[in-house]
Amino acid sequence: MKTKFPIAACIAAAALVLPAGPAVAGSSDQPTPRTRAEGLATPLSLAVDAEESILVTQNFAGLLSRVHDDGTTTTLYQGKEGWDVGGVEMHHGTTYFVESIGAGVGIPENLQGHLKSIDEDGDVRTIADLARYERKHNPDGDQHYGFSDDVSDKCLEGWPEFPPARYKGTVDSHPYGVAVKGGKAYVADAGANAILEVDLESGDISTLAVLPPRRTVIPESAARPEAEGGLGVPACVAGEKYAFEPVPTDVEFGPDGRLYVTSLPGGPEDPSLGARGAVFRVDPWDGDVHLWADDILTPTGLAIADNGDIYVASLFGGNILKLSCWGDHRSEFVTVNQPAAVEFQAGHLFATVDALSGAPAGPGAAPPAEQFNGKVVRIHVD
Repeated sequence: MKTKFPIAACIAAAALVLPAGPAVAGSSDQPTPRTRAEGLATPLSLAVDAEESILVTQNFAGLLSRVHDDGTTTTLYQGKEGWDVGGVEMHHGTTYFVESIGAGVGIPENLQGHLKSIDEDGDVRTIADLARYERKHNPDGDQHYGFSDDVSDKCLEGWPEFPPARYKGTVDSHPYGVAVKGGKAYVADAGANAILEVDLESGDISTLAVLPPRRTVIPESAARPEAEGGLGVPACVAGEKYAFEPVPTDVEFGPDGRLYVTSLPGGPEDPSLGARGAVFRVDPWDGDVHLWADDILTPTGLAIADNGDIYVASLFGGNILKLSCWGDHRSEFVTVNQPAAVEFQAGHLFATVDALSGAPAGPGAAPPAEQFNGKVVRIHVD
């Protein structure tokens, strides 16, 4: 079983063993995606304003790019070599985004990560040092992951080294998604397993919420050797629950004033243990966390329509799901290949697709740009 990697590296590695998935166009009764830009390198985050101005991150390349009407792009921000740029948001003429390096490798002193802004004149400002906050506070440090004490040490002697059989939250930070409202930025940190609140004026950071562990029953099939489609874990853990890390990805405000957060399962991102991703609802006033929807395969982004319906990008599910505003009904909105980010604006859904096309298994080792073919598409919503 996999340990917790930097989120982008983890999903890219998983993509190497999954089928390519369906083409961008869905069935005839589905809306048709219209390509707005292509040839993008791992476009994992997206922002669209009321004028349909589009910003997209090319995470592994460390780029924040603007998409023009003719489909070309220009660079709004270029990160340092090896840095991951993501989590873009536009608010009152200012662009907010996050960048980071060193996530998932277990060396806290090498962690670096910031919330930054770009004003209308193009001036870049560093608002907050997110990695320093993680090293000092480690928001999920008191959470227990892995098996409970009910599973014997003898049984776990055959458990793989990673992830550990039992452990507490480690010092790790990989800021991935951003929402902005009322002078505050809310950062979904996939390494910290937390939603962080940042004062945009002072840069002060606090922990709004730590997402709960995602407990999964280990099936008997997991004890089969990996060559036979299993995970090679000891047979005695079959039927036991393993508490995986919750790994928040995207974060958006709903019309009810609450934050909605997509969460990866924090273990194998492929379907080997089932569709274990979720959407959480977080109260921005007191940090109360509620499981709003689950059983979603690899949810990496969400968008919320004006009526409260939620659209979720299922990266390895090969589709974008539509969940009713009450969470009591879901359907496949459109079939697309490797959707990563979604945004709703003025009756249209914007999405990044083919998001891992040509991607290596992590930042800093990118092949030639012409091998990438990530896209931004626009889809009409009835």
